[in-house]
Amino acid sequence: MRAILTRRLAATSIAALLTITTGCGSSGAPFSDGVVRLKFWGDWSGEGEQQFRTMTAAFNKTHPKIQVEYVVQEDMLTKFLTASTSGQAPDVMFWDRWRTAGYAPKGVLHPIDDRLKKDGIERERFYGEAMRELTHGGKLYGLPLTVDARALFYNKAHLKAAGIEPPRTWAELERAAVKLTEREGGKLVRAGLSMDDVGLFSMYLRQAGGQMVSDDCARTTFNGPPGLQVLGLWDRMIKAGVYQSGFEKGLGEGTDAFATGKVSMILTGPWNITTYKKYGKDLDFGIVPPPSGPQGGQASLMGGFGLVIPQAGKHKEEAWEFVKWWTAEKENAVLWAKTSLNIPGNVQAARDPFFAGDPFWKPILDTLEYAKIRPACAGYAPMEEESLIPGLQLLMEGKAGAQDALTQAQQQGDRVLTENNS
Repeated sequence: MRAILTRRLAATSIAALLTITTGCGSSGAPFSDGVVRLKFWGDWSGEGEQQFRTMTAAFNKTHPKIQVEYVVQEDMLTKFLTASTSGQAPDVMFWDRWRTAGYAPKGVLHPIDDRLKKDGIERERFYGEAMRELTHGGKLYGLPLTVDARALFYNKAHLKAAGIEPPRTWAELERAAVKLTEREGGKLVRAGLSMDDVGLFSMYLRQAGGQMVSDDCARTTFNGPPGLQVLGLWDRMIKAGVYQSGFEKGLGEGTDAFATGKVSMILTGPWNITTYKKYGKDLDFGIVPPPSGPQGGQASLMGGFGLVIPQAGKHKEEAWEFVKWWTAEKENAVLWAKTSLNIPGNVQAARDPFFAGDPFWKPILDTLEYAKIRPACAGYAPMEEESLIPGLQLLMEGKAGAQDALTQAQQQGDRVLTENNS
């Protein structure tokens, strides 16, 4: 998800050079002392890098014969594919789960079904949708590290002044968005609802009872009555002046419209909770699950990361020890959660009072009960990026009606989906 990308801080050129150097050679080769040294690749640097090092240090302390080193990698996927054919593959990788459908068919990921069964680790320990996202062709290729879901964040002061409650349905959302919007001299100065991320169309579509692609991934299915209901809602709010394309970008680089009070409501994820808390008295906000659709359908998008073992890794047994220690053992998953402020993919760890007892995190946990992943099709991400989002942007900019936007997105989307699924 786009908001998550803000956490992936780019490494400096010096760090990148060091990464290339340390990533080469005998990755994971045992030394004369009998210790196996594993390379753990990821693309989080800065604060995220320190969080990973906290976990590797905890593992290394209790596993003297397996020592893990975290290595920041810029352009990680390109380097991974090269390393997989050159004998320089890492032993473990930090993995955006949606990539699985595109990379598992390449034979570069190691299936772990037999390892899971041998160690008696029940799949039910983890969020089912997250496990499904790590599965391709009936084989499991990793374990969930984090989970997240979109929910509705709202400015308490704005809603109180307008005399309205947090919306629970589309109808309430539309009325609230219109009432919360402020204009001065015809200029939008406060948007009732952020509509900047048209990629949320798939979530709205599920709320309306639709789905994005056919079960066999062969064609798009969003151009129908549910899709028109979504764009009808969007079109009415735009025409009512709730939002205008480019509003948030026009506030200045790095400006968060919700944090600064320029947006009253936003559908976003738990990665923003800590950020918004930092504003203290300047931002009193609450969170509720996403509003339900016209027939009462509840839906949200689940995202998150996992840990995978490359097929070309030299020490799969030791790598598996590290993966299961971090994700399958509740106490370690809780340590990770408290260290990183990410909801862990381990269900029991996610139910720890640290999250379940917190008024900000609890609505996210509630939403995770029904949140769904994006379709696990190799061609889905290219279809959404190259066809759907540009088509929807035409509607947002007033350059196309709802039906025309959907038809154009469908025609291009079917082609892109087919090309990338083959």
